[in-house]
Amino acid sequence: MSKLTVVGSINADLIVHAERHPQPGETLLGSGGDILAGGKGANQAVAAAQLGATVAFVGAVGSDPYAEPAMHYMRTSGIDLGAVEQADTNTGLAVITVSADGENTIVISPGANALVDAPFVSSRASTIADADVVLLQGEIPASGFQAAVEAAQGRVVVNLAPVVKVDRDSLLQANPLLANEHEAGLILDQLGLPSEGAPRELAHRLVEAGFRSVVLTLGAHGAYVATPEGGTDIPTPRVTAVDTTGAGDAFAGAFCAQLLTGASLVDAATFAARVGAFAATGNGAQPSYPTTESALPEVTDA
Repeated sequence: MSKLTVVGSINADLIVHAERHPQPGETLLGSGGDILAGGKGANQAVAAAQLGATVAFVGAVGSDPYAEPAMHYMRTSGIDLGAVEQADTNTGLAVITVSADGENTIVISPGANALVDAPFVSSRASTIADADVVLLQGEIPASGFQAAVEAAQGRVVVNLAPVVKVDRDSLLQANPLLANEHEAGLILDQLGLPSEGAPRELAHRLVEAGFRSVVLTLGAHGAYVATPEGGTDIPTPRVTAVDTTGAGDAFAGAFCAQLLTGASLVDAATFAARVGAFAATGNGAQPSYPTTESALPEVTDA
């Protein structure tokens, strides 16, 4: 059976809602204070697993009270957690403010995720080597990122979010690179290339830089798949966003789940756009993700 291994972060998300995001130095009255499961790595793993993919995870969680909520969906979705270490430190924490229009701002304290460096990852290389697809993000140390790419025997998919400096050759192994428009510009900056231009221009510039394929996510405008052979626009369903937290991670997890079935980049991205739209209609990240029983929104011309 085809397998996805995610090497990444596990966080607890502290979520507060406000009418708008505060200005510097400003205090606003908000609501919420929920503590939910998060972390880009965990989010993407859960999204894939809940859609039926076989998933293993390489990462670390703390031993504090945040560990239990952070791991809830990782446990209930059937992910292989044999390569997850519970360390004597704090669990990664994301402080998230969600505005009335569903947009969010996020500040992250890495906690145990900072332990996922080259020695940590290399000691779990077998979990990576036997995966058909390996999925990486930017919330672990750069040395751990590089070690994961070096251990991978299957396809490597990279969602370098946040955009941190990583080994260039390791980054260029991504097939595809998943990024939003802002991240695409920052990655081009990291590669020493011009970062101005329309989203599709950025995607093709990344392909010209050496990526075998690029999938650019464009929020309510869908996505764009770029390869050396050309590009394809991917539509997305029209939904009323409640909370966009983790919607991009839902896209990434669903995308990789489809790759495991043999889907093409375009077909995988088309399905993933529907999953991302579904996630934006619920609160939080992992609690908003669909399962195989969920009715996903359809793309319409209206």
